[in-house]
Amino acid sequence: MPLAILRTRITPGGQAVLTSEQHILYVFPGQGSQYPGMGSDLCSEFATAKKVYDRAGEVLGYDIAELSFNDPQQQLNLTRFTQPALLTHSIACLEIFRELTDDRLQPALAAGHSLGEYSALVASKALSFESALKLIQKRGEFMGTYGEGEMTAFPLDVDTIRPLAERYHCAIAGCNLPEQTVVGGRAEDLALLETAVQEQFESKRFMRLKTEGAFHTYYMVEAAQHYRPVLETAEFALSEVRVLSNFTGGYHNPDPADIRSRLFFQLFHPVLWHANLQTAFGDGSNLIIEFGGGIGGASEPAGKRPNLESMIKKTLRASGHEAQYLAAINSQSLEKAADFIRGGN
Repeated sequence: MPLAILRTRITPGGQAVLTSEQHILYVFPGQGSQYPGMGSDLCSEFATAKKVYDRAGEVLGYDIAELSFNDPQQQLNLTRFTQPALLTHSIACLEIFRELTDDRLQPALAAGHSLGEYSALVASKALSFESALKLIQKRGEFMGTYGEGEMTAFPLDVDTIRPLAERYHCAIAGCNLPEQTVVGGRAEDLALLETAVQEQFESKRFMRLKTEGAFHTYYMVEAAQHYRPVLETAEFALSEVRVLSNFTGGYHNPDPADIRSRLFFQLFHPVLWHANLQTAFGDGSNLIIEFGGGIGGASEPAGKRPNLESMIKKTLRASGHEAQYLAAINSQSLEKAADFIRGGN
């Protein structure tokens, strides 16, 4: 059977079966999935990856490979550098995957968490890689310069945490799962909120996130105002691949003006990631591939885990929807994912 028409269905027992009903979703992580050494394995094994990093360096005006692989000046966790590094890594993973599968597998949908939405737009070919780099270089700069605050993830639903958050002048920053909500605010306000949650929900364990600001809240309004003129210069193309919007939870309209406005509002409104996944699964996505980034304590790329996998699988279980998930975040997982596509197992 030609690869161009391979399709995947998951049986109740969890086995992958090739069918003619494949509906593919590409997903991309956001900040928090960066790590020193990210991409070093790709460039040592694939010329395609080195070309992506070289292209990125030319656009950005600095050696993004050196920053990502070695981080000599401890800058990788600064927002202005994190965002280009993650975008470059995600697109390098995507290009390697395309090469390994002869670019015969075409997604129906693409989605990204926060920054990852830009990677999704590149994957859909609605936005060029170079244009995306220019956008997120300024986006990261403005978020780091004009934003403030921090973020905490709570294992509570949004309706429960919202009134508590607002009592301490904090705001909802992301709805990742029905029972996982991210809140942003000043450090001292978040500390008060965390104490209140600890007193009211003794068994719940929250986590302060390593971010440079209270992203996707009102603390990013000034950054968004500076970013808007930059967005107006970006060119978007029509694409057959539908891209999900963090701002609405549904799909981007193909109109460039609509895409720009939703990316503008995304900066200071909650990331509706759970709604994005529900939309994709409701439309029948049954093969999900995650590109880029990595989390976990391992020091080498091979030991990293995918950032979005847990949220995706929890949403699948809760919805009763059946789908196959593949990671494509380092050399080993890329080879494994490509083998699955080529051989169907």
